[in-house]
Amino acid sequence: MRVGERNLITDVAGLRVGNADDAGLRSGTTVLTGDAPFAAAVHVMGGAPGTRDTDLLAPDKLVQEVDALFLSGGSAFGLASGDGVMAGLRAAGRGFAVGDMRVPIVPGAIVFDLMNGGDKGWRENPYPMLGRAALEGAAQDFAIGTAGAGYGAMTRQLKGGLGSASAVLDCGITVGALVVVNALGSAIMPGGRHFWAAPWEMGAEFGGLGTGETPDPGAEFLPEKQLGEATTIAIVATDARLSKPGLQRMATAAHDGMARALVPSHTPFDGDLVFAVSTGARELPDPVVTPFQLGHAAASVLARAIARGVWAASPRPGDLQPCWSQI
Repeated sequence: MRVGERNLITDVAGLRVGNADDAGLRSGTTVLTGDAPFAAAVHVMGGAPGTRDTDLLAPDKLVQEVDALFLSGGSAFGLASGDGVMAGLRAAGRGFAVGDMRVPIVPGAIVFDLMNGGDKGWRENPYPMLGRAALEGAAQDFAIGTAGAGYGAMTRQLKGGLGSASAVLDCGITVGALVVVNALGSAIMPGGRHFWAAPWEMGAEFGGLGTGETPDPGAEFLPEKQLGEATTIAIVATDARLSKPGLQRMATAAHDGMARALVPSHTPFDGDLVFAVSTGARELPDPVVTPFQLGHAAASVLARAIARGVWAASPRPGDLQPCWSQI
C-alpha cells in the first residue's frame, strides 16, 4: 500500500471536492461530486446525527446512484446546503430522470458549530449559497484544515478541521477519505502532541512524531462539550466496483478508523457517521479478499484523514481553542 498522488480523496479518479466558507460565520460547506453519478451508502454510529436524504442510500431503495454528497457546518441550518448543491446540479442538467425532469440526488450531513464564536445572527440562511459555491468550486485539489465544513470545527481541546487522505492498494485499487473533525473526543494523546492515529501514519503526513508514551489505558474521560455539540462526519471512497450493500459494509468498517483516531468516539453526544462511495471504475480482483482489504484500507485512511484535519488547522482571530501547531 502507498499514498496516492495528492493524499486526498480525489486520488479516486473522477471525484472532485469543493469548499466554501465564511470567516465571519466561522462555518462552511464541503461538497463531493464526480464526473458522473456514483453509488453510495451510509452507516451511522453516533447518538445525535443530523442528515438529509440518507434513507435513499439504503440497499433496498430505488435510487442506485447520487450526484453529490455534502458535509456542512451549521447544525440543522446547514442541511439547507443541499438546496444550493441541487440548484447548481440542476442548472448543469444533472439529476435522476423523472419524465422530462431531472432531480439531483444530494444526501448530506452536518456538524454543530453554532457556539464557536462566529456571527450566527443572519437574516437569511447562508448555507444554500455556501453549498452552491462549494459545488461550483469543486476540483481535484482542495484545502484541508480550517476550510469548508471544517472551518469552525472544534474537538475536546484543539481546533478541528477538514481532513483527507488516500491510499493505493497493491492491486491498484484506490481508497480515499474526507472528514470533518468536530468531535467530543481528542485526536491527540493526553499531555502531548502525539496523535492517536500515529500507528497508521504514512510518511510524516501529520508530523511524523510516532506514538509517544503509552497512555493510561484505564483513563476515564468526561465530556467537555454538551449534548448535540459534537460530530465527526466522513466520506470514504473507492474506484472498486461495489454494490450498495458492499458500500454499507465498507462504511461500517471505516468507523474503526474513527475509533483509532478519536478518543472517545461514537458517544451519545456525537452524531458520527460515514458515507461510502464507489465510482465503479475497477472490477474487484478477488470478490472475497478484496472487500476485506477495502474495509481495512478505509479504516486506516479515515484515521489518517482525521489526524491530518487537526494537524492542518490554522489560527484565526477569535479562536476559542488553540491549533495543534500552537501547542
